[in-house]
Amino acid sequence: MELAYIPSPSRGVLHLGPVPLRAYAFCIIIGVFVAVWLGNRRWIARGGRAGTVADIAVWAVPFGLVGGRLYHVITDYELYFSAGRDWVDAFKVWQGGLGIWGAIALGALGAWIGARRRGIPMPAYADAVAPGIALAQAIGRWGNWFNQELYGRATDVPWALHITSSADGRVPGYYHPTFLYESLWCVGVALLVIWADRRFTLGHGRAFALYVAAYCVGRFWIEYLRVDDAHHVLGLRLNNWTALVVFLLAVAYIVVSAKKRPGREEVVEPGAAAEGTTADVTSGADGTDGTSEKASESDGEVAPSDAGPATGSTDLTKAEAGAAPTEDDAKTKTKTETKTETKTEAEIESAGGKKS
Repeated sequence: MELAYIPSPSRGVLHLGPVPLRAYAFCIIIGVFVAVWLGNRRWIARGGRAGTVADIAVWAVPFGLVGGRLYHVITDYELYFSAGRDWVDAFKVWQGGLGIWGAIALGALGAWIGARRRGIPMPAYADAVAPGIALAQAIGRWGNWFNQELYGRATDVPWALHITSSADGRVPGYYHPTFLYESLWCVGVALLVIWADRRFTLGHGRAFALYVAAYCVGRFWIEYLRVDDAHHVLGLRLNNWTALVVFLLAVAYIVVSAKKRPGREEVVEPGAAAEGTTADVTSGADGTDGTSEKASESDGEVAPSDAGPATGSTDLTKAEAGAAPTEDDAKTKTKTETKTETKTEAEIESAGGKKS
């Protein structure tokens, strides 16, 4: 008997009356919300509009779920189409079985459709959501814990996972918690991408490619520990080969992209920067901001309204500036009116002499 281990949940579903609440589905939903939240923050920081990430996710998430399920069903078709199996089970996503490779591939297609409809470059969007996707995977892996699935080889390490179910060919015992390994690895991938993005100003899809490459490294050795049924090619599980090929493609993209398009996109969403400028000007005009005035006042000066006086114009009078007229102003005004009256009388007399 093991003195220390990770217990498995006794069940992965609760019933609220006739409605089943499945932990696997909740993990995926929470992961999606985290990905959209973080992606939105990163998108705004890159110069995009708030809400754009969520709008495109409306396309990406359904495509991703379909793609993930298709990959799982195709690569494990014997679970649904062999003798004694019910093909209808292929549609029961809540029972587990989403392939990340298919989810990312078809999810990217959905994101491309959503981005294209808004005139947004797909690589810029992918860079913004990359760390969030990694965190979504980290959260989603806990759904496997609730389902008691995708564990590794038998082990006696203190953090071994205790499998208690004997359904679907499971053998109760203590195994490597590969779901936990992958969850922690994905958190590390998210932090790596965030750090590298700030340190090297990644753009044009390179942050997303880094996420893909880093995930593949972890998936390769974690997949090697798993004992669930899988197709083997040249002694390696199919997912090992997939991770290897995708890793090489991601690294190649990073290298080629860095040479062809260094730096980061200056504009990620057309019109977003202009809207931000207009909002700043408007807020300054209606007095809600006043940043320029505050900056000038902090230096002990008052900012002029124009670069300089126009030809033939004078400075604002005190009356125009809103100050009350002084006694000197009144005297000056009286002298001016007297000169004007004298000049007018002289012109009238002169005109009269000419007529006569």
